[in-house]
Order: sequence, then C-alpha cells, then structure tokens
Amino acid sequence: MNVLIVGRGGREHAICKAMAKAPSVERIFCAPGNAGISSCAERVKIDENDQDSLVKFAKENKVDLTVVGPEQPLAEGIVDRFLAEGLSIFGPTKEASQIEGSKSFAKDLMQKYHVPTAAYETFQDAAMAKSYLQKHGVPIVIKADGLAAGKGVVVAMTMEEAEKAIDDMLIEERFGASSNQIVVEEFLEGEEFSFMALVHEDVIIPLELAQDHKRAFDGDSGPNTGGMGAYSPVDHLPEGIEETSFDTILKPVVHAMIKEGRPFTGVLYAGLILTEAGPKVIEFNARFGDPETQVVLPRLKTDLAAVLSKLIKHEKTELEWEKQSMVGVVLAAEGYPGEYKKQISLNQFKEEQEWLFHAGTEWSDENLYSTGGRVLLAARFGDSILQAQEKVYSFLENHNTQKLFYRRDIGHQAAKKR
Repeated sequence: MNVLIVGRGGREHAICKAMAKAPSVERIFCAPGNAGISSCAERVKIDENDQDSLVKFAKENKVDLTVVGPEQPLAEGIVDRFLAEGLSIFGPTKEASQIEGSKSFAKDLMQKYHVPTAAYETFQDAAMAKSYLQKHGVPIVIKADGLAAGKGVVVAMTMEEAEKAIDDMLIEERFGASSNQIVVEEFLEGEEFSFMALVHEDVIIPLELAQDHKRAFDGDSGPNTGGMGAYSPVDHLPEGIEETSFDTILKPVVHAMIKEGRPFTGVLYAGLILTEAGPKVIEFNARFGDPETQVVLPRLKTDLAAVLSKLIKHEKTELEWEKQSMVGVVLAAEGYPGEYKKQISLNQFKEEQEWLFHAGTEWSDENLYSTGGRVLLAARFGDSILQAQEKVYSFLENHNTQKLFYRRDIGHQAAKKR
C-alpha cells in the first residue's frame, strides 16, 4: 500500500514509524511532517489543512490509505472531502469529530445515553458562570467548548483561579471562537488513564491503555499542557477496569453516535478517571492521543496499515502486543505552555534514534532546530515501567538539554505501585 499520514507532530512521527515496519506498506508520505519524520517517510510540502492539495496529491500518487493525525483537519471536514472523492481515509467525518470539537456536544451525548462523567453546565455569559461557581465552590474545572490545542482546560483550586479562567475564556476571548462557550464541571478525584480504540461504525478494537502526564512540572504541578510524557501499559490499575471502561463508556458512546446519525470511524480516545464510583469520562478526542501514541504504537506488533484497511471493510482483526513496557518523556521549550523561544539548536539529537520522536523540529542547512513548544519525546522499552523509566532518564542525562525542560517523574506513580 501507499499510505499518506496527515500532520507534523510527535504523534504523526509515531504513526509513520509504525507504518514503516508494516509489511503491507510500500511507500509512506507525510504532509507536512517534521525533521524526524524525513527518516521514515517522504515529506510532502502541503499544509495539513489544505484539503484541495491533499486530495490532488492522494489521487496523483495512488494513495491507498490516508490517516489523519491532528484534530483541526478533522473538524474542518477532511474526511468528508476524501470520501466524496472516492478516497480511502481513516478518521471521523466533520459531524462525528464533534465529540472532540465541542465539549458541550460530548457532555450532552453522555448525559442522554447515561455514560458516566462529571456533572456540568454550559455557559456563554460570564456572570452566570460565576454565579454557578459561587453555588458549587472549588475545586472545579473550566473548559473552552471548542478546540484549543490541549490548553483550553483549567483545573481551578481557588475561586480566584476559577473566575480568572472564566474571564479569560468568555470576556478576553483567549481561545477565540473556541471559548465563546464554556463547560464548567465537577472536579473528579482519582487516577487518570487514556483508553484509545480503533473504530468503524459498530466495530471497536481496543488499544492498550496508557497514562499521560498533563501538568508541566514534577509532582503534577503547574499549568495544563498538551502532555509532558506517557507510559504504557498501565498494569497497576485494578483488574477488570479495561473491560468495565469498554462496556460502560466506549461501547455505549460508539452506539450512541450511530443512533445520533453520526457514526464514528477513526481513533476514539477516551480520557478517563478512576473514581470511587468507577471509571468516568474526562474528555473524548477524535484521533490518536499525543503523547500516548508514542508509547502505545511502538508496542503494537500487528501490521497497523493492514488492521486499518480491514477495519474500514468491516473485517475485525486481532492485535498482538509487545509485553515490555514503554516510558516516554517530552522535552519542551522553556516557558511552554506559555511564551517560549523557537530556533533552539537541537544538533545533539541530529542522529536518527529508534525511539526519539520529533514534534516541533525542522532542518536548516543540515542543522536541527526547534519550531514548537513540545519539541521531542524520548522513549525507552523496559521489562517493567521502572526499568523503562531508568533507561529513558539515563539517555536524557547524557544529552545537553539546555533551553529545554522535562519532567523527571514520568511513570513514578506506576513504578511506586508495582
């Protein structure tokens, strides 16, 4: 097969690497890709949101399967466009991607179909949101309704934080149209984990669990980010949690989308939390999670392209997994997720490394430099989370990470509980 991956981040690098080891794949294209992706795929100078050029390229290069990485092209209807042109693509339609594109849509869907999640209200008026806040107190969670690159969520521990988040979103329009409406929801206590599944209408193939670390600094402190590291599997969770989550959350939501006339195809990502009352939904995404994909897909032994092709044809398939654990640590530019510098020299990471995933990187005259807030993700396998963790931190300590920062406790919770 000829495969086209749409996107430019660490998640897309992981997808390209998985495709590169798939026997069914002959050529891999990535539009637009990044510096690291150039070692495992042919980069195409087309922006991920340029639907016309992507369709033209897919036709001219006889692309058999397109996989969409980021959320924005999905929200803009890239899947609808490809399908209308008779092209095979793995991802949700514009209507189905609303499960990520609108927090209020997802919450209303869960409420209607009795899927466990936090109590909530939606607001477009700051005064009304603050009145709700006074009634319910803190801690509380404030979310921009639309897409905000993983930064539109504030877990407020004080009234001052909560009121500022409401003002930032509704009055200051921090996220533009994405925060014209907000969701204010109950703060849930428990351990978070990520459950992704490959879906085509009513066929659901669960992937191995992962755990993401959202906060910027050690000890889960600091602002929320797009993710500072992840690990897989999450074996220390109580037995049966995966099955319970599948039966009470993933399966009902997939069937709910069919009933609502928005059948889902693609990766359904459930960000879950294990509360005293069982697993509940924090959020849904309509694509592979980042950075979870970078520690889940390397553990997949099955041919990813063949799995997706079979799934689109309604043919179910079994997945085989590497038993070893994997821990991945994000290197971010100092200041991220706020203001940060670009053009940081990364020449110490120039050599191709099997488990080094590029996110915000580019080449210039054979020099490697940063272009984004999350720059790289270093990952390592181990016989346990603890061993994988020791290996990845040993790698990072042997490299110059000046002007970059990383958390030094990715996977510590799991390592402690083993």
